[in-house]
Amino acid sequence: MDDDVTIEDEGGPEIQKTPLGNQDLSFLQQTVGPLVAEYGWYLLFMCVGVYLVVQHLSKRRASQGQSSSASGAVQDPNAVVRRQEALEASRRRMQEELDAKAALFRLKQQQLEEEKRQQKIEMYDSMKEGRSYRGKAKTAQNTEEASTSTTVLKPKTDKKPLRSSGFNPLSGEGGGSCVWRPGRRGPSAGGG
Repeated sequence: MDDDVTIEDEGGPEIQKTPLGNQDLSFLQQTVGPLVAEYGWYLLFMCVGVYLVVQHLSKRRASQGQSSSASGAVQDPNAVVRRQEALEASRRRMQEELDAKAALFRLKQQQLEEEKRQQKIEMYDSMKEGRSYRGKAKTAQNTEEASTSTTVLKPKTDKKPLRSSGFNPLSGEGGGSCVWRPGRRGPSAGGG
């Protein structure tokens, strides 16, 4: 090659420098061009994904920095202890209320079950003796009827009948303003 340049050092080895032949970067077009043509969309999506991940991590770091600076502020230890004790007391109070409600509910459920059991026993005993069973509701009605039977109520005899005795709705008589008539037969009126 004619372009070889030799540099001699004083007393050192001889170094040959060869100037670069293609300094216009056309070699990148030959190597990177087919790569981008084949995997261009994948590269684009990968770059967008990396960008989104970096943005998300930077926001997260900023929010963590703010929260750590807020929690890192100097707090009075006595205030923290008081706040924790107040939280514990309110939790204890709420738990006691819940326990009381649960106990009351269990008691009511036991009473209902006992009443049902007593009803079943009464029904079984009455059926065993051969008489029909009448529930508590019927016996309560019977006692009310007995108390009201002492006061005799007069039936109202001055009632006027709603319609005359000869009224028959199917006959079409009876005079009302509502009379059913069948529709007209034939083609409907309009446009022709």
